[in-house]
Order: sequence, then C-alpha cells, then structure tokens
Amino acid sequence: MRKLAYFTVFILIFVFLLAETGFAGSKEEKPSGAIGGSVSVIAQWGGNELEIFNKMKAPFEKDTGIKVEYEGTRDINAILTTRVQAGNPPDIAVISSPAKMAEFAKAGKLVDLSNVLDISKLKKDYAQGWLDLATVDGKLVGVFVKTAVKGTIWYSPPNLKKEGIAIPKTWDKLMEESKKLASEGKTPWSVGLESGSASGWSGTDWIEDIVLRTAGPEKYVDWYKGKLAWTSPEIKKAWQMWGEIVANEKMIYGGKQYVLSTNFGQAAQPLFTEPPGAYFHHQATFMQGFIAKQFPNLEPGKDYNFFAFPTIDKKYAKAVEGAGDVCIMFNDTPQAEAFIKYFAGAKAQTFWVKGGSGLSANRSVALSDYPDDLSRNAAKILTSAEMVVFDASDMMPSAMNQAFWGAVLDYVQNPQKLDSILEKLDKIREDVY
Repeated sequence: MRKLAYFTVFILIFVFLLAETGFAGSKEEKPSGAIGGSVSVIAQWGGNELEIFNKMKAPFEKDTGIKVEYEGTRDINAILTTRVQAGNPPDIAVISSPAKMAEFAKAGKLVDLSNVLDISKLKKDYAQGWLDLATVDGKLVGVFVKTAVKGTIWYSPPNLKKEGIAIPKTWDKLMEESKKLASEGKTPWSVGLESGSASGWSGTDWIEDIVLRTAGPEKYVDWYKGKLAWTSPEIKKAWQMWGEIVANEKMIYGGKQYVLSTNFGQAAQPLFTEPPGAYFHHQATFMQGFIAKQFPNLEPGKDYNFFAFPTIDKKYAKAVEGAGDVCIMFNDTPQAEAFIKYFAGAKAQTFWVKGGSGLSANRSVALSDYPDDLSRNAAKILTSAEMVVFDASDMMPSAMNQAFWGAVLDYVQNPQKLDSILEKLDKIREDVY
C-alpha cells in the first residue's frame, strides 16, 4: 500500500510538471518567447485614436502574451498626479506635456529609459531635438510616439473654389478673405474649444501660432519659460489678432456659445455641410483622423485639405509649431519594458500614420506608409521646417497651462476683459515659475 501511495504521488507530480511545461496539451498555447502578465497604460486617446491604438497593441499582445490594460481619460494630468501621490501609478503613461513629464522626473518617479532602450538605435531613428525634449537632468525619461504639426488651416477645396478664394499665403490675405465672406453674410470660421476638463486648449494653439510668427522663436521660448510677461506687447498683440476672429460674432459659426460648447474634434463639421456653415478651421494635422471618421465618403485632398498657417512676419515664414505624445514609464517591469520597446519602434508607429491620426517622429517610418498626400505633406512640413518649436502650453508648468486654457474660455466669453485676463495670468506666472 505504501508503494502504491508513493506511485500515486509520483504520477500526480509528473502530471503537474507536464502541465506547467506545456506538454499536457493545453488549449491556449503561449507564443514563442512569451512573457505573459499585463502592463497598465493610461493615455488620453478616444474615438479614432483609440481604435488605432487597439490595432497597434494587438500584435504586441499576440507575440508577447502580455495583456495591455488601457485606461483612457481627458483629465490625464490630474489623474496621474493623484495616482503618483498615492503610490499607485500605471506602468506606462502617454502624455502631451513635456513639462508634466519633467515634474515627475524631477520627483524621481520615472524610469531612466537609457537602461531600457537601445540608445544607439534610438539616436538613429529619432532627431536629436526629440531626444532632448524627452531628457530631464541628463536622463532620458520619455520617447515621443506620436507627433503633429500645429497651425494647419482646414478647408473644403470645392467650397473655396466656388467662392473664388485662392489659398491665402499671408495673415493679411486670410483676414481679407474672411472679412469678405462675413460681409456677404457667410461665416468664415468654425471654432470648437470644448474638451472636458481640458477645455480651451485648442484656443491656446491659436495664440501660440501667432506669437511664433510675430515675435519669433526666441521670444516664444522665453514666454513658455515664464521670462516674458503675459501683459507684454508681444503676447497681448497675439490675443488681439486672434480676437479679430473669435471676438467678432460674424466671423464664427454659431456665435460664442457654439465655440465654447463644441468639442474640438467636431468643430470642422460645418465646413462640409450643404450649404457650407463655415469655410476655415484651425487645427493640427491630427484633425484628418476626425474628419475621415465623421465623413468617410469624403476624399482627402479632393474634398478636404489643409494649408500651413500663413506668414505674418517674413522673418519667421519657415517657423513651425509641433506637438506630440510622449511615453513615460513609472514601473520597471519586464512587461513595461517590452511594451515601450515595441511602442518606440517603427512597426508600432506605422499604425498611427496609416490610420491618418498622427505623424511619427521615428525616421524609420517611411513616407510611403502615410496613406495619402495630406499626411505625406504634413510629414514634409515637419521635416523641412527651418525653425521648429514645441507646443508652448504643453511646455508650461501644469498650473500655468491650465490657467492658459481657462483664460482662452474667459476671453471668448468676455473679450473686452483682455487686460484683466492677462494680468491674472501674470500673477499665476509669478507664483509657478
């Protein structure tokens, strides 16, 4: 009986080992080289961007056996701050604010990616400028996984042709055409500033584009670093120039209430109604993904297109404002390392460009991977610009950035209060820098 008991125990152990090593014929075989487990990722993607991300992560999950647990939120900075303070950060976060990234890095919360990624390959794939933006105190703490050109003006080629409007090359010409449309009872611009807790950010892009092209890159950088006052002539002038559009009810579709209540991703719709509700829309190159989703029957290039923000001062005609989503790591796990290595590569980022939802900072992504002339032209603008600056509000400390968003909303609601709005921003500037 004792021998039988020993034999039974032996058989049970043998069966257990077979199961653990995969020889027991399990129904779900792990892929070769699989890591397994999970990685938590938080970002602000929804809609078309989320659909593309889901396609992007599918081959990663299949190849590694790692489950990507995604959480999407528009209030990402606040949620991350709360979770980091509580000691419960996600493994990976993708944010649009290098300033927020720097805050986490200086607090010692981020993983040094030079110990995770192949730096020699990274330097081959990325321009030094993108690596510099992701470096804090000499440590690489992020990698840009999605980029965009700011300041593009979207339009319907057939509608402009009907109005006899050629693509404006200068701000003065753009305003001339806008005022002419308004004088004929037509609305030139559609603007939407709603974005949940981040409402107002799309208006900051307007101010930034104008500051860059009137005051130049050096003043632009001084501004977001807190060295140039909001009440300075350079910054006040930019608000006033934007006010030629948003402070004039005849220039904006639906009036100020439409502007304040319409989500940024929906704000191009009036350009494609019959008859057109508006003729111009200012938004970054990622707007193509929103238009394609809302109007799948429209052909890019033929039915909708964009032109670069027009020249204001000839000295800064080659200046471009860019933006991007930077991937950062809070928890150094095998799963997180595998994910960020994949995410930084051309294979993953090709999903963005093919989906028409962004440009890639990775130079190994070929122009032929972009789905149409619009996206290829956007990539060319980014790579051929003589002066490239990053989105100013995203470079500001969080408190300043959020105050900027709120100031945009206040200005649209009460443009006559510009002086007090700028004075309030300066008081915040003195506190946060």
